[in-house]
Amino acid sequence: MRKLIGVAILVCMISALGMAQEPPKPEVYGGYQFTSTDGGWHASGWNTAANLYITRWLGATADFSGVYHSGSNLYTYTFGPVVSTHKSSFSPYAHALFGGAHAAGGGVSDSGMAMMFGGGVDFGKHKLVLRAVQFDWMVLRFSGFTDKNNMRVNTGILYRF
Repeated sequence: MRKLIGVAILVCMISALGMAQEPPKPEVYGGYQFTSTDGGWHASGWNTAANLYITRWLGATADFSGVYHSGSNLYTYTFGPVVSTHKSSFSPYAHALFGGAHAAGGGVSDSGMAMMFGGGVDFGKHKLVLRAVQFDWMVLRFSGFTDKNNMRVNTGILYRF
């Protein structure tokens, strides 16, 4: 009986070691962003993000962006969970980001809330990876007014440490 228990413990330990995988290294992203709002305002700018993974597939993202059009600008700073596969050179991911936004233009500026729900796909398995596309549905709330039909599209380079 003791031998059977010993073998069972050994099998469990080997199985646990096989399942325990080191989380992916931190990632930093930078790239181009195109934003379209419900009011027909279209703007181009930049987007940067950093991902820190807790497990092989679950992590946290900090995302910062800015877009500019005819003297007007919109900045967002959001944070939230990210889920990614990291199994091959094709890595789809999804995230839900929550934070703030700041809009300015025409001598008026306002700060409010921003929420983004979306994801994308990264191509590459080495340190420098192509973020082929990232698409986010963006909800903005300024001074009691909620604008729900906004979107942003990104592309750029991801660096994995």
